[in-house]
Amino acid sequence: MQFDYIIVGQGLCGTFLSWNLMKAGKKVLVIDEAQPSTSTKVASGVINPVTGRRIVRTWEIEKLLPFAWNTYTEFGNELGVSLVSKCNILNFHPTPQMEMAFRDRMPEETEYLKLPEDQESWRTYFNFPFSIGEIDPCLLIELHGMLDGWRKKLKESNALLAARFDWTECQIEKDQVTYQDYLAQKIIFCEGAEGIDNRYFNLLPYSRNKGEAIIASIPDLPRNHIYKQGLSLVPWHDGLWWIGSTHEWNFTDLMPSVEFRKNTQTQLYHWLKLPFELVDHLASERPTNMERRPFAGLHPIHSSVGLFNGMGTKGCSLAPYFAKQFADFLINQTPMEPLVDIDRFKKILSR
Repeated sequence: MQFDYIIVGQGLCGTFLSWNLMKAGKKVLVIDEAQPSTSTKVASGVINPVTGRRIVRTWEIEKLLPFAWNTYTEFGNELGVSLVSKCNILNFHPTPQMEMAFRDRMPEETEYLKLPEDQESWRTYFNFPFSIGEIDPCLLIELHGMLDGWRKKLKESNALLAARFDWTECQIEKDQVTYQDYLAQKIIFCEGAEGIDNRYFNLLPYSRNKGEAIIASIPDLPRNHIYKQGLSLVPWHDGLWWIGSTHEWNFTDLMPSVEFRKNTQTQLYHWLKLPFELVDHLASERPTNMERRPFAGLHPIHSSVGLFNGMGTKGCSLAPYFAKQFADFLINQTPMEPLVDIDRFKKILSR
């Protein structure tokens, strides 16, 4: 069977790239084995315009935030589900230094930072020794609805091979790719963390990063905000809360750790005044890299092989924008953002 593109992986990157290519009339086959704990399925779904201890704008957020809103809205309309909502983050400052840093940034970042009204009303729900800062607007993405809905669409279009990709069944040639009985002009790898070991792209500056999150039931906590005090409490699907996450650079396995569960439970007992129940504990590896910029493009020697990966912790904001840009590049040879185009690693990948 003949396709224009084979895409390996149906996380955020594979979903958005296949969606954009199919919207443009291209015939696509997605190869993906369903797994319960991929980095996308474990992610919170939050797009936060300012991050870090210095509370600075994330890279290109002025373009990424409105593009994400429009794209998730359009995608959700096509799937018949609501994928995106606007919300805010109530930042409970854990130290006087963090409180001062937030207030010092407010005059310079009036678009996103402010102080919430009637802070004392939150003492009904939380214990907090310092004030609360507000980050607004943020976006909250319903990732499970998107991934499940698009997977169903792919099946209905005979565009999904629900199996693990096997290199022994793949033959790469100059002008085409053969996988089992499928032919395509190009194969694009959107494998997430597994891409670190991809034989064509393993020289890229990936870095391994493990994240953990707790899923909890907190029935009496208002669900129209995200709450943060070191940990983030994020409204999740099925009326539950996502609580996390960690960023571990040195780890020996991808199993949920007893230490994280205990620390999270202890913090919740001190912070929350409401009853809660921990119902699940998730862990996964993120597709991060040392540059903190995505990887998109074609291999400099093997032009029938491409890559769209490396979103790290910003996948919800980065993937929609750069999937469209990469699809335009593949179809019309439209130039991509130089800081994203893997042509910047041409010498390394040509070894």
